Order: sequence, then C-alpha cells, then structure tokens
Amino acid sequence: MERVYNFSPGPSMLPVPALEKAANEMLCYGKSGMSVMEMSHRGKDYMEIHKNAENLLRELMNIPGNYKVLFLQGGASLQFAMVPMNLYKTGKADYMKTGQFATKAIEEGQRFVDVNIVASSEDKVFSYIPEMDKSKFNPEADYFHITTNNTIFGTRFTELPDTGDVPLAADMSSNILSQAYDVSKFGLIYAGAQKNMGPAGLCAVIIREDLVREPMPKTPTMLMYKTHVKEEALYNTPPAYSIYMAMNV
Repeated sequence: MERVYNFSPGPSMLPVPALEKAANEMLCYGKSGMSVMEMSHRGKDYMEIHKNAENLLRELMNIPGNYKVLFLQGGASLQFAMVPMNLYKTGKADYMKTGQFATKAIEEGQRFVDVNIVASSEDKVFSYIPEMDKSKFNPEADYFHITTNNTIFGTRFTELPDTGDVPLAADMSSNILSQAYDVSKFGLIYAGAQKNMGPAGLCAVIIREDLVREPMPKTPTMLMYKTHVKEEALYNTPPAYSIYMAMNV
C-alpha cells in the first residue's frame, strides 16, 4: 500500500504510528473487550483516555493550572458563536480581520455583540497582517479576537496584540501545536482538531477559569462553557473516538 501525503488544510494526514495503534486496538482497547467506539463515556476505560488526552495537551502546551481544557463538538465554527455568548459583559468586542475564517468569526460575532474591527487586510486579499493601532482598541471590550494563522492566505501573527485587561481570544485551528505559545497571554484558545491534532469532529477549548462565567441571557445549556467545565466536558456523549485519536497523536 502506498500512502499519499495529504497537505490539505483539514482533515489532513495523521502520524502513521497513531493510526497503527488505533488499528491494533480497533476491536479491543486494552482489556476492555470492546472498541473505543463502543464503550460508555462514563466507564473507567474511556475516562482514562479522556484524562490522558487532556494531560498530554497540557504538557505539550504548558497550560497553566488556572485554565480549563475542554474537548467539545461543533468544530471551531461553533466557537465563533460560543465565544461572544460566553464572554459577554458589555456586549462589545474587538476583532482583527485577517482572512476567511476571521471574517466568519466576525460575521457570527455580530449576531451577539457590537463588533469593532480594529484592523483589516481585506484590501489586499488578506495577503498580510495589518498593523495595529492601539488607539482603536476598546478598553471596555469583552474580548479581543484574532486568528493566529490564516490557512488559505498563508499569513500568521508573529507578534500578539497587547490587549491589557481585555482577554485575548484566539482561533488556533491552523497552527495549534506547531509552535510554542505562552498560554497565559490568552484568555481563551480554541482549535478544530482536524488540521494538526486529530480527525474531524473535535474542538479543543482552553479557557482561563475567571472567564467561565454566566453567559448572555438565553444561551442554550449546551453552548455554555460553565456547563462543560462543571461536567468536565462530559455533560453529554463526547466525540470519544476523535478524542482517543487525538490522544494517540
């Protein structure tokens, strides 16, 4: 069998050892007598997988103890709505418009908050990261949103904005685990797994504990960070096999 090197932006290729491990455990994980796809998410075997995946991500990213790690469904696209709904205080937010997914995040954010576009590179088809004028930052914003790496246009932030007391929220779907970040500089990080850390169906969310608060009124229970933090991301059946594969990776 000849394997193809798939460099598409996601789902993209997974490490062969991770796939081989999954193949060897397809019918029986450990001594459980069943596949990971068949086991209860409340059972001991799966709980160990879930916790191990979290611990490995914490180790790789050096995530501080005052941050929660959640493995959620809906991909990064659902976070475009969950971020404004859950970080809601004043109903205002700053955004950098640097690519297609940054644009989608802005469009979704505008459904819930008053969006201030601090800077944009749309004038040159998102071919550069625009300079940031701090005088345009809103000190009363609920958060400041960036997309750290822009898949389609090949640009990335080499310097993070200094947002002061305003939490920095970042979509890291394109480059999570490809470079080291000081997680403490962010209030919230989210990333769809399918580009760098696993198969589709999983989104990792890393959120500072003080930001796990009462969301905007009428936010559905499943879209509240506090729901998933309270239940350790096991409020409902998680994307168990995708989490298992991310653990292998």
